[in-house]
Amino acid sequence: MSSTRRIALGAVLAMTLTGMALAQGGGIKAYPTVDRVEFVLECMQKNGGKQEFLYKCACVIDEIAQKYAYDDFVEAATAARYQSLAGERGGVFRDPPQVRETAKRYLQVQGQAMKGCGVPR
Repeated sequence: MSSTRRIALGAVLAMTLTGMALAQGGGIKAYPTVDRVEFVLECMQKNGGKQEFLYKCACVIDEIAQKYAYDDFVEAATAARYQSLAGERGGVFRDPPQVRETAKRYLQVQGQAMKGCGVPR
């Protein structure tokens, strides 16, 4: 089995177990497993795909989930991701003050989570 496949399977398993444990405790707001996995895989990829980041990146999304309901997370993360999108289409994410503030707050929350979970920026 390739290392990429092992990482993906590990991420799915970790996210599923984390989600089940949290759902039983009623703690973290419900995020779809696939979105948690995508977040973790992207985070791991940004950090060289190292196995050690599986748990660190899972920690980051868990921290973010404590601050944002899922729909608010999607909105804020999208605003932050597309702040630098050029052209007229990017204006929707760059220009409105409320969208800029949403992106700024999300990046602060994400930065704090990354620092707390040991993930470099």
